Parts: sequence; C-alpha cells; structure tokens
Amino acid sequence: MRIVGGKWKRTPLPVPDVPGLRPTPDRVRETLFNWLGQSLDGRSCLDPFAGTGALGLEAASRGARRVVMVERDRVAVAAIREALGRLGAEAVELVAGDAFEVLRRLARAGERFDLVLLDPPFGQGLVEQALPLLAPLLAPGARVYVEVDAPFEPPPGWRLERAARAGNVYYHLIGRDDQHTPGGS
Repeated sequence: MRIVGGKWKRTPLPVPDVPGLRPTPDRVRETLFNWLGQSLDGRSCLDPFAGTGALGLEAASRGARRVVMVERDRVAVAAIREALGRLGAEAVELVAGDAFEVLRRLARAGERFDLVLLDPPFGQGLVEQALPLLAPLLAPGARVYVEVDAPFEPPPGWRLERAARAGNVYYHLIGRDDQHTPGGS
C-alpha cells in the first residue's frame, strides 16, 4: 500500500497484521480525493478509525493543515507512529484510544473539522453510532467520507453528495442538510 497523491506520493505504508484491519484501496482513495479536489490546503481533518493511517496520511500529504487520527489497536498505533516519524508529518496528531470517547472529548473542546474520514471496521454498526456524534464537530460546509461493506443511505439530516463501489467496498461523500458546501456538488 502507498500514498497516492501529494507531497508523499508513492510512499509505501506498512499494513500491520491486525485482525479486521482493511486498508482503503489506492483507487478508492484516488477517487475520494478527486471528488474533494486534489488539495486540502488549510483544511482540518479527522480520521476516527485510522487503521493503517492511509486516509489521514493521504489528507496530510495533500496539504491538510491538521489531521487528527484516532486508533485503539496498539500494533496499528505503533505502525502509524513509525510512518509519521519517517514522513516528518507534523500536521498529524495521533491519539491512541477509543474513537467514540475521543469524538465526545473533541466536541466538548469545541473542535471543528472540514473533513471526517469515517472508515471503521465493517459489520459492527459503527458508522451509525458515529454519525450522531459528528454533527457538532463539523465546520460549515464540512463533508464526511463513509466507507462501508453494503449500500448506504445517509440518515435524516444528512445528504448524499457522491457514491461509488469498488469490489466489496461502498464509499460515499455526505454532508449535513443544514450546511452549505462551498462550491457545491
């Protein structure tokens, strides 16, 4: 696996042997960042289920000013930490812990993000649990990337902007109904 765009383009990333860890395929990440525009300059991103770190590192590689990555598995955290050190990824903050606890803590602190990369382990209903916690974390015009193993319809209060499928991966770009997306799509 490798970073597909930005300043770290073609940099290989380790994929630790962690049960259920499923890296987002290169072509899916490439499509996502085509949807978003190639540059994330000045944007703040949140990756609450970081896994390999590929999505968050891709965002940092493409100029995000801040990326907060959350991962609970110790082996995955160690692999991400090694990649951050190798890349000198100063814009990335890695938090070892439970995604839901961190989402609540970030909301209490008044944090806001322009992009949330929501790619939790499949088949556990984690997207449905996380979405209600995201609303207070979204900056005006923010978007949420959702990666799941089945077709996905956003719940009330959310709108679908883009969707595609690659093999067994269904991926979507959604936004809040009550927020305008600059440049709209």
